[in-house]
Amino acid sequence: MYRSTRGRLVGLAYLAPALVFVLLFTVYPLGRMAWMSLHNWSLLTPPVFVGFDNYERVFGDRQFWVSFLFTLKYTALITPVLIVGGYLLALLTAHNSPLRKVTRTVVFIPVVIGLGVSSLLWYWLFSADFGLVNRALMDLGLVDKPVLWLGVDADMSNLAISASVVWKVIGFGMILFVGAIQAVPTEVNEASMVDGAGYGQRVTRVILPLTLRTVLLVTLISVIGSLLAFDQFYIMTAGQPQNETATSVFYVYLNSFPYLKLGYGAALSMVLALTILAFTVVQLLLTRRSEV
Repeated sequence: MYRSTRGRLVGLAYLAPALVFVLLFTVYPLGRMAWMSLHNWSLLTPPVFVGFDNYERVFGDRQFWVSFLFTLKYTALITPVLIVGGYLLALLTAHNSPLRKVTRTVVFIPVVIGLGVSSLLWYWLFSADFGLVNRALMDLGLVDKPVLWLGVDADMSNLAISASVVWKVIGFGMILFVGAIQAVPTEVNEASMVDGAGYGQRVTRVILPLTLRTVLLVTLISVIGSLLAFDQFYIMTAGQPQNETATSVFYVYLNSFPYLKLGYGAALSMVLALTILAFTVVQLLLTRRSEV
């Protein structure tokens, strides 16, 4: 009995730093945000309790739902590219060899670059006046004049930003997929080869099912990152044209700081948090089904 109690206390002592971290940097800020969302809160005036008025305003805010739908569109566009592209790169570079190790390193290098720096780089690359993207397209004869990628057409802006994010992020998913693929026992692959399975059959019927949990995890991380997209759109388009490329987080930023509506911004943030929670629950359910 004494040893059991002592073991639990030791375990709790090891767990305490993580609990303190979660309480200070997750639970308290989330609770504070929920409390702010119930107030008419400004940086200039004392907060006034208004109950759920901010949430009623959210559901009637057309611009927020335009931004929210644009964010979902961006997420639906970029997530399959990141997952499929990252998995294909992982399949090509999973087995260790000098060339494949170098390839993994090259693909992963953009991940360590800050998103703001990456966005500034691609803002320059897509410049209509001196960007290398337009210069390459014109040299290849694909276009007759520079393309206005950013800030003029929402679809073109979305495509340009998606390209920059794929370059930046795809290496992260690739590394996770490589680890999952390398964790598949060699005996399993060898047994499938003995049974006459080709490479495509081994991928679809052996490797993919055994790495499905990692695929779902990377998909969730990618979806959350896309739903919280801010830096790249703020730097590359600033929401233009006419706020058509304003993401949900960009709209939260506008209301919370330039417009000084902290309570309303907190309510918008709670809606986003609940959306992310819904995606997380779906991912957990899919993961549980994959284990059955």
